Amino acid sequence: MASILFKLGLFLCVFCLALSPSQSAVLSIDLGSEWLKVAVVNLKPGQSPISIAINEMSKRKSPAIVAFQSGDRLLGEEAAGLVARYPDKVFSQIRDLIGKPFKHTKTSIDSLYLPFDIKEDSRGTASFKIDDNVGSFSAEELVAMVLSYAANLAEFHAKVPVKDAVITVPPYFGQAERKGLVQAAQLAGINVLSLLNEHSGAALQYGIDKDFSNESRHVIFYDMGSSSTYAALVYFSAYKSKEFGKTVSVNQFQVKDVRWNPELGGQNMELRLVEYFADEFNKQVGNGVDVRKFPKAMAKLKKQVKRTKEILSANTMAPISVESLYDDRDFRSTISREKFEELCQDLWEQSLIPVKDVLKDSGLTIDEIYAVELIGGATRVPKLQAKLQEFLGRKDLDRHLDADEAIVLGAALHAANLSDGIKLNRKLGMVDGSPYEFVLELDGPGLLKDESTRQSLVQRMKKIPSKMFRSIVHDKDFEVSLAYGSKIILPPGVTSPIVAQYDLSGLTDATEKYASRNLSSPIKANLHFSLSRSGILSLDRADAVIEITEWVEVPKKNVTVENSTIASANISLEVGANNTSEESSANLHVDDADTTNVSSKSGEEQNASDLVTEKKLKKRTFRIPLKIVEKTMGPAMSLPKASFAEAKSKLEAIEKKDAERRKTAELKNNLESYIYNTKDKLETSEEVQKISTDDERKSFIEKLDEVQEWLYMDGENASAKEFQEHLDMLKAIGDPMFFRLKELTARPAAVKQARSYLVELQQIVRKWETNKSWLPKEKIDEVLSDADKLKTWLDEKEAEQKKTSAFSTPAFTSEDVYLELFNLQDKVLSVSRIPKPKPKIQKPAKNETDNNEEEAKSSNTTSEEKPAGSNESASASESEPEQEGSENENVDTEPKSHDEL
Repeated sequence: MASILFKLGLFLCVFCLALSPSQSAVLSIDLGSEWLKVAVVNLKPGQSPISIAINEMSKRKSPAIVAFQSGDRLLGEEAAGLVARYPDKVFSQIRDLIGKPFKHTKTSIDSLYLPFDIKEDSRGTASFKIDDNVGSFSAEELVAMVLSYAANLAEFHAKVPVKDAVITVPPYFGQAERKGLVQAAQLAGINVLSLLNEHSGAALQYGIDKDFSNESRHVIFYDMGSSSTYAALVYFSAYKSKEFGKTVSVNQFQVKDVRWNPELGGQNMELRLVEYFADEFNKQVGNGVDVRKFPKAMAKLKKQVKRTKEILSANTMAPISVESLYDDRDFRSTISREKFEELCQDLWEQSLIPVKDVLKDSGLTIDEIYAVELIGGATRVPKLQAKLQEFLGRKDLDRHLDADEAIVLGAALHAANLSDGIKLNRKLGMVDGSPYEFVLELDGPGLLKDESTRQSLVQRMKKIPSKMFRSIVHDKDFEVSLAYGSKIILPPGVTSPIVAQYDLSGLTDATEKYASRNLSSPIKANLHFSLSRSGILSLDRADAVIEITEWVEVPKKNVTVENSTIASANISLEVGANNTSEESSANLHVDDADTTNVSSKSGEEQNASDLVTEKKLKKRTFRIPLKIVEKTMGPAMSLPKASFAEAKSKLEAIEKKDAERRKTAELKNNLESYIYNTKDKLETSEEVQKISTDDERKSFIEKLDEVQEWLYMDGENASAKEFQEHLDMLKAIGDPMFFRLKELTARPAAVKQARSYLVELQQIVRKWETNKSWLPKEKIDEVLSDADKLKTWLDEKEAEQKKTSAFSTPAFTSEDVYLELFNLQDKVLSVSRIPKPKPKIQKPAKNETDNNEEEAKSSNTTSEEKPAGSNESASASESEPEQEGSENENVDTEPKSHDEL
């Protein structure tokens, strides 16, 4: 019995889980140099399946920056408020610093006037030193903080935990940047479903709602963001597919080529303005002052220049005003759009190069391009649009996508497709390619530097994900290096083309073990590589492959043996002997052992003749896994396990401290709000005076003033616990007073509603008597009795309340009234639901003739009611025609049923 109950309970649990709505959600993150956008895929009823997660300021994009002040970490909008005051403590552009050599990082931050304190770490990358005894952080750790902030925005938006994500990257990101970004996500507790090239995200958003079954097209996606520019050529088409037995058209796209300039973006235009206004300010001040040497002044100037550039996109003139730029001197000036375009003259020509390169390499003409879609914030600059229009020979450019959100929304579609818990109905096939070419390099004893030791592994624009295989004829341990194949197309800042190095061991030992055997071919190593969905290349496994040839005794063919069992065994062995594969050889040994057992047994028991055998050459193949140890060094090296674990614990401690800080700030704000609101009510509300004495209010105000003084003096650095204790103490005094204030209006309203229902109940009972006469009288009497009791209770409580002072605890509350009222309403409802009884149907009396007919049809009835004899024979004879008719019907019906099937 217990087993049955357990199985039943298990079934019900599984059934409930199957019926419960999915609470899973995934997110996409468009991580830029300056800004961060987050989209959430959450299939909740009544909500859009894909939506943008807004930040704490209700904005759809957030600054991708981290700041540290007084030991606290600030993110997003909080950090942005400190840029002008503490430029050395606000870290920006951190996405572009992952995997970069120290010198490249130093040059980049100096060119942007970012006064970061950096030092070179053991990998040759930059480590960012933080004041206030916080320590230092790697670029991966800083990016992890930004990604954690993005995940928190997604969870707040979705109201469910969100850990699976797709993160977009610019196409020029190399192996070091991609590996570093994945590690940063892991530090943030995010499971990366995939890294996605930005142009693929834009292409997904472009093609998801279009139909390409009648016309394929080439589209160029041109993206100029804050720090980089690229142009991607994408081919959209459709193919036929079977779905539920029907032929449907499925859209797809393939990225044909992508070209970029990683050092050209909107901030280059801003820097031209910064230099122009810095020179103008230096001339105004004179005395050899150079504002560029003062980080705070440059931070203020850069902040205002960004606004000036945005104004110039819509106006021909723009002002700039910076208060106390340097030495309490204000700076004010204006600039025309014409002057701005003149300052950036060389940038306009550079902006066309990615488009020209894509067209040149593809062999397509401008007329064969269906559209050139503009994305990225910098494409709003009028001069850039004019240059593109001039080059393309088009009056209008294509701006069908949201320049800021197209990529993150497309990435959300990809995240939904990769997720196990979420599936969308819309389909769009995607084929992206590797932006870089990769080669395989071998080094070790006996390996000469020639074409065999340097092989092409991944061609540029090879489909991702992909698997690769290489076989190397060698018999000693060796090294494997993966490197960029072209010295022309390299990620920015790369000083060494090598992206990964591995030591392979075990091949020498395997060679020594099998050297004495008869080798049928040279020993070789099989290498298995993969190019992941994120575009990361790796060596997954390696095997030593050894093939030997041996003489093996097998049963001789066509030999007559007396025992038929042995003869059949010989036949099966001979068939197996013809197979030279490794598996068949193994089976052969098993068969030999089985045959020997049969022969000996037969010899002992049946005295059969000996089995005749012969020797044959057999080929066997052994595959031995080789040990792979990664030994990548330099900026391409990922965080070591020990460093990763240390960073993880460090970030968790910071997250815990941040949560405590937010809680403390929230409780402090709650306490402050309670003090102000309560004092205002006590001093101005006439209603409060009705339910409290002058002494009571005066005493409470004094206590509020006392806590307020503590709040702004000793409580400035108080803990969350202290704020909560003071708030609880004040509420213990104020809650009874404000409860009486609430009851002053709530109690009469409740009494009025209850008395109104008692009047309504009389009408309900009269309708019952007219329309529901079947209701039991005793039930109706019970309802009327309870109604009288409620009326009496209300009368008594109201009389008692009139004798009670307004400054005292009420004799009864609105909650008491509603409880009594709801009990009565429940009883009325239960009586009203009593169903009408079904009418009784009396069966008509059967006459004697009918009874006789029934007896003739039923042998059981006949046997019970009539004795055996002539009557029984008559019944049987009468029933025979009916049975024959029944059989005939069955015979006729079965073929008809079969025909229908």
